[in-house]
Amino acid sequence: MAAAPGGAAPQPRKTAYYLLEQFYLRNGTQLSRIHEFMSQGLLPALDAVLPGPKIFLEALVAAHMPQFACFIGLESLDPLSTLRSRLSGNEAFQKALSTWENHSEAPYEHYSQVLLKATDYSPEPASPASRPARPRIFELRVYHSPTWRQLGALHERFAGPEIRIFHRSGVHPVLYTETLAGPNMPNLTYLIPFDTLAAREKAWEAFGADPEWVRVRKESIDRHGQISSIIQMSLYRAAPYSPIQ
Repeated sequence: MAAAPGGAAPQPRKTAYYLLEQFYLRNGTQLSRIHEFMSQGLLPALDAVLPGPKIFLEALVAAHMPQFACFIGLESLDPLSTLRSRLSGNEAFQKALSTWENHSEAPYEHYSQVLLKATDYSPEPASPASRPARPRIFELRVYHSPTWRQLGALHERFAGPEIRIFHRSGVHPVLYTETLAGPNMPNLTYLIPFDTLAAREKAWEAFGADPEWVRVRKESIDRHGQISSIIQMSLYRAAPYSPIQ
């Protein structure tokens, strides 16, 4: 795995894995009900058993709308094996779950779980120093590589010059990961907050026009080929109760 950006020593990090859950909904009561369950049931129960970062998101632009997503940070894979049983002993969680599921309308159409591993250069997610005036926009990007070799080259490019160019352009991802179990492997999955959609557009325009990025991208393609052959992008808004806004 690639080193930290710029060759610096890796920063201390407790979060080694993320569980990404995506709930695919239909128009009606499902969206309001999932917010109620997540805020009053799942989040308090998770806080009692998992100390890692948690991000709760409502889709603004995605392939399936409406949609809800959450990232749950893990220090190791061990808690996953006992998480369901630990939640089953939480009376408040079970009550909220029962209310959510025992409704005339199903809680969701279907949902997916993806297990992600934090890269060596991934930062430790943290809430902003002050709570934003409004929930931030989060862009989820998934870069699919043709081979594991080319994914390795993609990691090297990110950990080398790309993150440095990101930061001076106004792009500051809160996590970088690769999928351990899930669809469209191998891939690099990362999540970027922006204050507004206008700030997002400005940052990506600056990144695309950066002379170093133009050079780095050409050198990368000349050396390794097209190392990110397919890119998926979705936009979300942080839920009001999300610990990370």
